[in-house]
Amino acid sequence: MNLHPVAHAVSRPDHPAVIMSGSGAQMTFKEMDDAANRFSHLVRARGLGVGDAFAVLLENRIEYFTLIWGSQRAGTMLVPISTRLTAPEIAYILKDSEAKFLITSDAYRGVLDGIRAECPELPILVVDGDAGDSFHQELSAQPVEPIADQSAGMVMLYSSGTTGRPKGIRPAPPADPDPFAPVPLMGLATMGAGMPADGSMVYLSPAPLYHAAPIGWCSVAHRLGATIVVMEKFDPEAALAAIEKYRVTDSQWVPTHFVRFLKLEPEVRQRYDLSSHQRALHAAAPCPVPIKREMIEWWGPIVNEYYAGSESIGMTLVKSEQWLAHPGTVGLPIYGKLHICGPDGEELPAGQDGLIYFENDLLPTYHNDPEKTREAMHPKGWMTLGDIGHVDADGFLYLTDRKSHMIISGGVNIYPQEIENLLVTHEKIMDAAVIGAPCPDLGEKVVAVVQPRDMADAGDALEAELREFLAPSLSRIKMPKLFDFRPDLPREANGKLYKRELRDEYAAKAAS
Repeated sequence: MNLHPVAHAVSRPDHPAVIMSGSGAQMTFKEMDDAANRFSHLVRARGLGVGDAFAVLLENRIEYFTLIWGSQRAGTMLVPISTRLTAPEIAYILKDSEAKFLITSDAYRGVLDGIRAECPELPILVVDGDAGDSFHQELSAQPVEPIADQSAGMVMLYSSGTTGRPKGIRPAPPADPDPFAPVPLMGLATMGAGMPADGSMVYLSPAPLYHAAPIGWCSVAHRLGATIVVMEKFDPEAALAAIEKYRVTDSQWVPTHFVRFLKLEPEVRQRYDLSSHQRALHAAAPCPVPIKREMIEWWGPIVNEYYAGSESIGMTLVKSEQWLAHPGTVGLPIYGKLHICGPDGEELPAGQDGLIYFENDLLPTYHNDPEKTREAMHPKGWMTLGDIGHVDADGFLYLTDRKSHMIISGGVNIYPQEIENLLVTHEKIMDAAVIGAPCPDLGEKVVAVVQPRDMADAGDALEAELREFLAPSLSRIKMPKLFDFRPDLPREANGKLYKRELRDEYAAKAAS
């Protein structure tokens, strides 16, 4: 139990467990421990036993950690919900997960009427509500002592819905129901990523807490005694300022964050003291090689990458030095055994692209969707996240793209990631999404939906410049047939791109 927030609340009660980087609001380990105990009593008072679910629709705020650690004592299933979703999408998750109640804040009053209309029987506790703070009122009425029947909790994440309706990823039950038992990610954090276990870590979390990586890594950082600095919302310069102000040692990013950093003016990038920064993890999407190379040149060989998924079926890891010797790789497997398979399920040799599977003793299921679970499984019992890639002769994994993002144009398989990675390196481009749109001649045509740094640049001249920029690297079949300039793209704050929205839009246009 010595590596757990409960132990830190005893040994270092006044040490900050959470700091909100924008407001400066803080919570000590003792305060977090007391609040977690109160919340575990709250869920019991509301009739929730081990395995029962409750849902959370909150912005990044300090209360999130009360819910995480309280649920980890009550053995309940915490269901984080994306704050980007509409009322019908939220209601679908609430019903599908069989959540017993919802905790939200006044920031989402715009969707609450819709949720109440679709889930009229669901209790809703509101933080900072116009009609009063029902969450804190109920929490403060609970005792501060631990509940008698403590048990390890779980988190059921819902897929981001980038390719259809979100699916609940029901984790395998914990190997040990003891809430103070170590979790697999602790070993990966310390032995793989090199995070310290002596309580010296200051961990910066810039992404929404309702995603897998922020919840997972923040929880591990707390087990290791770290102070977590949470950004209310990502901003590249504010992130650099937070590293300097709080002497951040460790951090977690996605490639979109790196692109935003590198679009800052040089004098802004050089304004902040980043000397405390020792480890910068990144994941969630393939990182364009030039972007990552530039980040390593700027931050030094502290930029470490991993490949994993919300399903927690496996993980690869690559340190900066290894990556420089194998540019573009996402690393060697450190959790789960890797298999690359062709359409017939047979394993492929090094250098050949195929579906990436992990072999693991602990595998999740998709909640209420046995067909999706079946589709993700290999006949030998391995599981895939739906990504395409290959290994090199040394066993390093390279990602090509998501299977569901593949464009088939004139019978040729085209992977959008290659085109997107090129576009975002252009100095006038902030973001890009490449999709397949219906085409009567080719089946699908390649469309580049592009966010310029300055919308004043959008137009024929920029399109011609981009075509000239792409031409040396792309075959003619891969060259976008259409460039669509927009002020922003439907991208999650964790870097996930909602390509489904763009594809649906173009399909509707074609149909009409």
